[in-house]
Amino acid sequence: MDTQSYIINDLKPFDSNDTLRQVKNAFNQLTFSHIPVSEEGIFIGCISETDAHCFDSDKTLNDYRYAVEPFFVRVTTNWLDILEAFAQKGSNIMPVLDEKGSYVGYYELSDIMDLFNHTPFLNETGGIIVVEKGSHDYSFSEICQIVESNDGKVLGAFISNIENDITQTTIKIGHSGMNSIAQTFRRYGYNVVSEHEEDKMNDELKERSDYLNKYLNI
Repeated sequence: MDTQSYIINDLKPFDSNDTLRQVKNAFNQLTFSHIPVSEEGIFIGCISETDAHCFDSDKTLNDYRYAVEPFFVRVTTNWLDILEAFAQKGSNIMPVLDEKGSYVGYYELSDIMDLFNHTPFLNETGGIIVVEKGSHDYSFSEICQIVESNDGKVLGAFISNIENDITQTTIKIGHSGMNSIAQTFRRYGYNVVSEHEEDKMNDELKERSDYLNKYLNI
């Protein structure tokens, strides 16, 4: 998936000798959570808007060098790794460096998310099922086998949570009949976390049956 075409180069890094007043003025005109910083033309990291507004306007970025966060991605970085970098740093822009370490521009989070929106995981018709199992017991190959054995097609899957040695997996399936897939997961020892219409219908039928039995026994 091409990401290099999304690199924006309309923002040059601030120099470490620039004042915080200059940086604050820039933040007031932009919607960025961070702004890149360089020293003698070499990229050294980013300063956050929150930190910048807490500092003395008359001092320079170099006076607060400790607050400059050294995060970036390369022009060759995979889009999933770019998305992970955004998540880890809590930033809405991500500086991009070339192979020599020179600053070439930045990515905006909204653009990278737009790439994700165009993957089959999100834009193909299908259903979502969330299952969980012991971290040492679950298997992606088994998960795919369960889906495909029920004439389903896996459009995407990812680990959505790991807690107390339980791994939760979210799966997008190009298949409308989710009940048989859910039941097969249960037979293989998976806990189905997501709710499905078929399950709701079965629960409603059971409730009505229980109510009828209770009525007949009166």
